[in-house]
Amino acid sequence: MIRMPLASASLLAIAISLAGCGDDKAPATQATAPAAPAAASAPAAASGKVDEAAAKAVVAHYADIGYAVFNDAATTGKALQAAVDALLANPSDATLKAAREAWLAARVPYMQTEVFRFGNAVVDDWEGQLNAWPLDEGLIDYVADGTAEAQGNPAAKANIIANTEIQVGEDKIDVKDITGEKLAELNELGGSEANVATGYHAIEFLLWGQDLHGTGPGAGERPYTDYVLGDGATGGHTDRRRTYLKAATDLLVKDLEWMVGQWKQGVADNYRAKLEAEPAADGLRKMLFGMGSLSLGELAGERMKVALEANSTEDEHDCFSDNTHNSHFYDGKGIRNIYLGEYKRVDGSTLNGASLSSLVAKAAPAVDETVKADLADTEKKLQALVDSANNGQHFDQLIAADNSAGQQIIRDAIAALVKQTGAIEQAAGAIGITDLKPDTADHQF
Repeated sequence: MIRMPLASASLLAIAISLAGCGDDKAPATQATAPAAPAAASAPAAASGKVDEAAAKAVVAHYADIGYAVFNDAATTGKALQAAVDALLANPSDATLKAAREAWLAARVPYMQTEVFRFGNAVVDDWEGQLNAWPLDEGLIDYVADGTAEAQGNPAAKANIIANTEIQVGEDKIDVKDITGEKLAELNELGGSEANVATGYHAIEFLLWGQDLHGTGPGAGERPYTDYVLGDGATGGHTDRRRTYLKAATDLLVKDLEWMVGQWKQGVADNYRAKLEAEPAADGLRKMLFGMGSLSLGELAGERMKVALEANSTEDEHDCFSDNTHNSHFYDGKGIRNIYLGEYKRVDGSTLNGASLSSLVAKAAPAVDETVKADLADTEKKLQALVDSANNGQHFDQLIAADNSAGQQIIRDAIAALVKQTGAIEQAAGAIGITDLKPDTADHQF
């Protein structure tokens, strides 16, 4: 979920301020990395023109990581697809559990792709169909009475699964045939960005169901019988629910495979070819802008600050599965991957190569050490979210209004993300990338 960037002062001496109300649920449009101005103020660290060949190698390795992480997302997406097929072939507690585990595994590489969104329009334009949130789940299936919904959403309770035709304002829409293409057309139905019909979170809802525990312990508890045909079926319309889950999962895999192709080496007209043909400084700016914007506006702001300030489980990222701690951790891991030029693949191997760190270390060793220290501290603070969940207290419990100790864990992570963004700006200046302006998503820090 992204809002437009807001030009801000330097983040090098920034302070956290978490007063006020949370933002509304609607995502907005992501901007690409801003172009360098004709004349910029001097960066905080000593800077100089980097060697073009060395910079080109860093951008090429960035593309290598892009290919590897999107390929891993596609591989785990196909494993999810196989698990969903097994669930539909033989609905049971065991096959539902396996499908949920496959979904959780698929999130690990996917979250590490998100650092590629900012500055790379090909990724950001594509991402909404895969990871848009929060969603009004009543668009898709049955929900509990009193379920919160986006203000003014005309399709918040349309329930595609229960109906072959849905009414949205004055319009009637035929949804008799549930296909991936039809579901994609229903995203942002009626002009509401809370209408999300496809992607990981739609699939998550179909596998877990609503989490009705509020800020108490527990995730969604959809029974496997919601996918049974005939005797023992629950939830109604199980044939259409089965079709929906299959269509959404197949579309996810198709979309992931398309993005893998955009980062594949040796394809004349794909995105990677265009990226590597640009001046190296353009690629470096995209890398640093992506890191800073995910760190600041998106992860610290949209995914943590909003939910914390509003004590809102509706604004929790992986809300149905209670996987938010891992989601945030791997977003943070993605940022670190790009700076260090390394990525641990799902098969256990590690991809290493030319890095931003190596460029910055040559230009300003102290700045490089600062960035690496801040990245390590952020990972430690995000790990605290994971440790808390593993000890029984998940993100939705930490944001409870009366959980001051839990809230502090989140505040510490936000502070670390803000601090590391300042270091990322310093790193940019050290290699001649001035006026970076990471996306704040309109948040004040």
